[in-house]
Amino acid sequence: MGHTEQRPAVSTRAEKPAGTGSVFLSFAPWIIFGVVASPSTWEYAALAALVAAVVLSGKDMLRGRFFLLDMVAIVFFAVLCVLALALDRHELIWLETYAQVISNAVVAVVALGSLLSDPFTAQYARHAVPREYWGSPVFTHVNMVLTTAWGVVFALMALSTWLAIRLPGQSDWFNWVVPIVLLVWAVKFTERYPDRYRERAAA
Repeated sequence: MGHTEQRPAVSTRAEKPAGTGSVFLSFAPWIIFGVVASPSTWEYAALAALVAAVVLSGKDMLRGRFFLLDMVAIVFFAVLCVLALALDRHELIWLETYAQVISNAVVAVVALGSLLSDPFTAQYARHAVPREYWGSPVFTHVNMVLTTAWGVVFALMALSTWLAIRLPGQSDWFNWVVPIVLLVWAVKFTERYPDRYRERAAA
């Protein structure tokens, strides 16, 4: 009986591995780029996203915290800015056309690729969860699921923005409606899943 009473308390502390605030801030530059980028504005979108990535992650970097998604964002958008300055416009037609597809695909690859070593959401969770719970099955499971969810969402967004190019008559749906629905679902899932899993694990 004593063991049963203690289990929810331990689970509650270990099941907050996916604190939403910092994770969502790391997605902000990518979302800014997706919203602003178009064949005529992608350079400005890249600059805005780069500034956002540096500003939003600056405090963490000063504290010695380097999150995978933040670092990839800084490098990716810096490269886009350099390309915009270094290459002629006719050499960048492919980038103008597929900028949103590429950015969404990069996030998907980073998120899903991190499953092979360390799910990227776990980096944020470790700053909110005591070290003794980092190796718990609950911590690992929740972060695997959340990282997979975000990776799949951005993969679907890459597909959707690609379809917007191939089917210009449906571009509003594929460029705006589908990505927004996917992002809203991902945010809600990230907010709710840890508590739901905690309840199941504690039952």
